[in-house]
Amino acid sequence: MNLPLIIQDTYHTPENTHCLWLHRVLPHVQIAFKYKFLRINFHARKLSVRGLYPTEEWARSSYQVMKLLESCGGRFHISGLENIRKCTEPVVFIGNHMSTLETMVLPYLIAQIKDVTFVVKDSLVKSWAFGPVMKSRDPIVVSRHNSREDLVTVMTQGQEILANGRSVVIFPQSTRRTEFRPEEFNSLGVKLASKSGVQVIPFALKTDFWLNGKFVKDLGPLDQCNKDIYFTFGQPMDIKGTGKEENKAIIDFIQANLAAWKT
Repeated sequence: MNLPLIIQDTYHTPENTHCLWLHRVLPHVQIAFKYKFLRINFHARKLSVRGLYPTEEWARSSYQVMKLLESCGGRFHISGLENIRKCTEPVVFIGNHMSTLETMVLPYLIAQIKDVTFVVKDSLVKSWAFGPVMKSRDPIVVSRHNSREDLVTVMTQGQEILANGRSVVIFPQSTRRTEFRPEEFNSLGVKLASKSGVQVIPFALKTDFWLNGKFVKDLGPLDQCNKDIYFTFGQPMDIKGTGKEENKAIIDFIQANLAAWKT
């Protein structure tokens, strides 16, 4: 893939990346960020509509969003990429969900290593701005309104995707939250991995630098008080029995990292 890949298994934003002049006038940060983000997205949308948006372009757009976030003050701390590289077979990625940021950046982190798609809400696929890009990735689309139907959809389509050598990213929470709630973290991803006979890679993230919007959820403001952005990928896990213990281990992994990142 012809991209400036993250070669290191651990990555930290270079100190000289930030456009410090932007930080002195906070409204300018927000305006500049949204304008440049929408330019990246509309270019991706244009290519998607024309059927010219393969995985490499998807990863490229994701990389551009990551560098844009860095230029606005975000500091990335990424670890555990070696745990993705060590898996030669498709896997199910399972982690927490905070904001739009991970939806935009995870393609760059994962797709440079493994072919992957997402489980997404139908509202994202129907969106005029983001829908064509998301549909071009052939995602698994759920409603979040009928858990039984969503289970059938994920299990049916997910098994087919994994059998064809493609990995799946799933956020088991009901919605994006800056505060992690274990009681909302269902076992759908673990069930999919168990039924498909593949491993799970847990991941934890802290992405509240990009807040959820009050009116347009995907276009919230940047929070200058939470500039540190964390992604970490855990060891691959085999799923045994019902997967109850493994699902608890994923929850513990997320909570432990979130607690460490607060200190």
